[in-house]
Amino acid sequence: MSGLLDGKLWWYVSRSSGIMAWFLAVAAVLWGLALSTRAIGKRPKGPWLLDLHRFLSGLAVIFTAIHIAALFFDNYTHWAWGELFVPMVSKWKPGPTAWGIVAVYLLIAVEATSLVMNRIPRRFWRAIHFTSFALFVTASIHLLQAGTDRENYVLRWVVLLSVVAVLFFTIYRILMAIFGRTPPAADRAALLQAARSAR
Repeated sequence: MSGLLDGKLWWYVSRSSGIMAWFLAVAAVLWGLALSTRAIGKRPKGPWLLDLHRFLSGLAVIFTAIHIAALFFDNYTHWAWGELFVPMVSKWKPGPTAWGIVAVYLLIAVEATSLVMNRIPRRFWRAIHFTSFALFVTASIHLLQAGTDRENYVLRWVVLLSVVAVLFFTIYRILMAIFGRTPPAADRAALLQAARSAR
């Protein structure tokens, strides 16, 4: 109870929700890579696979919103709205905070275009979706530089393992494309069609 009474409740909420948002975003990226590389099977097994991907991404957005709102209400560190949405304005670690703000905008772009993917050109959606890699990088830098839990060795190892996993799937996907083993267009189209029909 002492943590609830010392005026740092919102600070703790912000820390925990920020870590959860990072975990969910990474899980969404890894699941998306697993789908695109057919690591979970040669053909899509149903719309639930994409539903899980969207569910993880949606939860990442929710926890990111909680993270930002908790910072605004926090009386321990004191944040203004401008400091939470404009890079390099914050007086508290402006550089690391800027990485987090960029990650938020990338997350919004990826999620917004995914929600309207059946109404926009596929190339445009695909280009925006590729920024998920940049989202992973910027969010991870923010976590390790701005977060007060960055000295936690368990968290460091989790970040390192996630980096290895993302690199593995990315390199695997590139090698598949180079050696002509990219999943057939019909399979990729089936995944997109499943997403459209599920809406």
